[in-house]
Amino acid sequence: MLQLSACIAGDFLLEPIVRDDQPFVFKGLSDPAVIKFYGVSYDSLEATAEQMDFYENLVKEERGAAWKIVDGLNQQPVGVLAGYDYQPQHEKLEIGFWLLPEYQGKGILQTVLPVFLQQLQTLFKLHRLEATVESENLASCRLLEKTGFVQEGLLRDYEIKNGKRISLFVYSLLLAN
Repeated sequence: MLQLSACIAGDFLLEPIVRDDQPFVFKGLSDPAVIKFYGVSYDSLEATAEQMDFYENLVKEERGAAWKIVDGLNQQPVGVLAGYDYQPQHEKLEIGFWLLPEYQGKGILQTVLPVFLQQLQTLFKLHRLEATVESENLASCRLLEKTGFVQEGLLRDYEIKNGKRISLFVYSLLLAN
């Protein structure tokens, strides 16, 4: 099993997600401002156990890893970074992230994303990191581009979310190895 460790990223800490984080994860994944562009949401604390199982199984099955972002000043969790769908034969992993609304637009992800990517490279043999982003999520597009990801294309009408067809941009970061 993978051994995740906590690390410092500027004024923030990245800490492995644990079962006790379920109320925080529910707070985020039930907030309309968070789930607006996120593919997962829950309508009860109990239902969020499914997400906690997902995080736990990522590590157990060595398919990925997830950390919560903790404000170093007040020790409050502010968001989540996760790598998932590791494909060792292709040396690739997909990433996703979210922040509570009151922390969005403050440059937090730009600070912590490079440390998160470094942690993933320590745990997995990687050549390619991928991210899919809803075409209307301009903030995440800008973030990925600022951190070296390249937009590869648009998956038109790729998914249905809330009864509406959405398109996704595909981003990648190629790593030297």
